[in-house]
Amino acid sequence: MDIDTQSPLETKVGHSPDSLLTHGELLRALEEFRATNDERLARIERRGSADILTEEKAARIDAALDQQQRQIDELKLKGARPALAREALSSDPLAAREHKAAFEAYVRRGESAALRQLETKALSVGSGPDGGYLVPPEVETEIGARLAAISPIRSLASVRVVSANVYKKPFMTSGPAVGWVGETADRLQTNSPVLDELSFPAMELYAMPAATATLLEDAAVNIDQWIASEVDLAFAAQEGTAFVTGDGVNKPKGFLAYTTIANDSWAWENIGYIATGQAGAWPASDPSDVLVDLIYALKAGYRQNGAFVMNRKTQSAIRKFKDTTGQYLWQPPAQPGGRAMLLGFPVIEAEDMPDISADALAIAFGDFRRGYLVVDRAGVSVLRDPYSAKPYVLFYTTKRIGGGVQDFEAIKLLKFAAS
Repeated sequence: MDIDTQSPLETKVGHSPDSLLTHGELLRALEEFRATNDERLARIERRGSADILTEEKAARIDAALDQQQRQIDELKLKGARPALAREALSSDPLAAREHKAAFEAYVRRGESAALRQLETKALSVGSGPDGGYLVPPEVETEIGARLAAISPIRSLASVRVVSANVYKKPFMTSGPAVGWVGETADRLQTNSPVLDELSFPAMELYAMPAATATLLEDAAVNIDQWIASEVDLAFAAQEGTAFVTGDGVNKPKGFLAYTTIANDSWAWENIGYIATGQAGAWPASDPSDVLVDLIYALKAGYRQNGAFVMNRKTQSAIRKFKDTTGQYLWQPPAQPGGRAMLLGFPVIEAEDMPDISADALAIAFGDFRRGYLVVDRAGVSVLRDPYSAKPYVLFYTTKRIGGGVQDFEAIKLLKFAAS
């Protein structure tokens, strides 16, 4: 069959030609990796040791796989960036345009009178000459969308937007008494439910991009896009670490910062773990069995929406696991922009997860949408500072973010320990 090599690449819905090419390269590299690994395993079985050249080849292809996955992640982020200036975000398009023009005048030239007038009209108490001015809604949405695209835990967790500094969530420590009763039998008085409360304070996260006067004077530069692109990676890196390991002091509390306990002894306000049986290592035989144990440590209601969270090094080790039929357990994304799968569940890379070592909690599995809560206080503020770093103009940009575990049954950990 003849192929028209001159025709443009087909662009599937939601995927660019670049992402399709990169995904194809990932699949080809994966097949080569699996063939090399099979050769390595066969040589070990025949001679009792691996060939150094085969080992090095497998390591090189494994590194190439990681590089291909990074390129897919970058393309996915690029495609997830929404267009700016979406005036439909505001119920009053005229007011949105007015706010955008006033904000641009403030950022480019330091003219704040129009912004002060607008925020006085709106009775805004979240900003001011000392604390900065609120960015237009489309810029705030742009920053939020990018954070969701590049912050792995935020992409999994529940997100609540609040107007106060603390979000309080009530929950029942014991439910109301219930039971079966006959049609004419007496109905005894039941106990009332016992309520407790979880608090999630929103902490201040900041970035301070700098611009030259030439950049600010260049009318071709989209100043909204520039601010969003300067702060999103800084915000995402900081909050991504906090959601995993943060201690809760002036930052969100990460799910690894809570008290952990063997899953057989699990109690509320603790995170249960399954031990591998080997300190800093997988079990000597059938290592993938502990992953099955980890999956089934979750109740069925959580398990159906479960996802694995681990860093790239841990995923590299799991990539070599096979089942009893010789099939690899780790499967690449089925389509561009998709997730790699492990035992039927998506794999999320979070580089803040620890490497495999003695007593490390290197893998998490759970329904993070029910288990972890991210709290965003509405509004992103920008304070223009032309004085502290002359000739540069600094933009002190702040956003309030909180986070913590909201359902301690929904997340389980794999601990690389003897018990």
